[in-house]
Amino acid sequence: MLMKNVILSHNSVKIIDNEIPKLNPNDVLVKMKTCGICGSDLEKVFGKYGMTSGKIGHEPAGEIIKVGKNIKDFKIKDRVFIHHHVPCYSCHYCYNDDYTMCEKYQSSNIEPSGLSEFILVPEWNVSKGGLVKLPDNINYNQAALIEPIACCIRSLNKLNIKKGDKIAIFGAGPTGLIHMILTKHYGASQIVLIDVNEFRLNFAKKIDSNILDFNLLQKEKNLEDLVFSKIDKIGVDISIICTSNITAFTQSIQITRKGGTISLFGVPSKDSSLKIDLNLIYSKELKVVPSYATSEKEIQQTISLLTNKIIDLEPLITHKFPLNYATDALECAHKGIDAMKIIITSD
Repeated sequence: MLMKNVILSHNSVKIIDNEIPKLNPNDVLVKMKTCGICGSDLEKVFGKYGMTSGKIGHEPAGEIIKVGKNIKDFKIKDRVFIHHHVPCYSCHYCYNDDYTMCEKYQSSNIEPSGLSEFILVPEWNVSKGGLVKLPDNINYNQAALIEPIACCIRSLNKLNIKKGDKIAIFGAGPTGLIHMILTKHYGASQIVLIDVNEFRLNFAKKIDSNILDFNLLQKEKNLEDLVFSKIDKIGVDISIICTSNITAFTQSIQITRKGGTISLFGVPSKDSSLKIDLNLIYSKELKVVPSYATSEKEIQQTISLLTNKIIDLEPLITHKFPLNYATDALECAHKGIDAMKIIITSD
């Protein structure tokens, strides 16, 4: 029996027919219901992705349709979230809570990908917490947001945000808005959202009318003047870069206060380089904190937030495409003209 899945093909994608994966005794087979399109997917297709995985689609959720004979904790018809990378929890990196640096995290994956009608969750992922039952009050649309929310939570957990902090967010895409919503929940007093896309800035204002927004294409305005006059004359406490545009890093150096923190969250293209005054980082004692991906720790935090209705991020979803139209979905996400979060469905 054949199934459809999406693969990379010469800086584009194509939909092919594959055999449905065969299960080993400790594997689980899931029918994909939803899968989000991520910025790293766009970097793989339209840019130069710097990490090892070339698979498209890693934000899936679905329904179990088959379990291996040794599986005890899951059953057919269970609704589940699937995490594609899972660490070992016993290496030097894991002992230091650097789960995403674990070699097993980097090499583990689902088959063939999240953008597939059916997904094989291998024994490693099942046994290490990479398959999670969904609470009844989390629907499949919300489940497709679990992974990106968890990535943002991991990013913010590294920053030691304090109540009253003033924050700049570069990039008003889905993860930029997730950071915006979460930092407000964490106690940020003022937020400035920076982008070149007027649709996305206006979208954000509908969610939170109190944020400041800045369009970098409006040349008559100056970002530094806005920050120093409207937020604080010493700059923001934290800058969060949720874009692959590397000039955002230079701008963040200018507007982040002395002793402040810069979060490098967006995925830079491979071999990105930037000429900067390193002495400025040194003399201002700026902390630069990268954050790549997420672990089961933050996934459980996310599920708890959604289950208890502490946050509601489903309104970020603007488009849903059937799997057969995955190419159109990726193009729509890449252009971002009138789109925020885009998810793929198999039905």
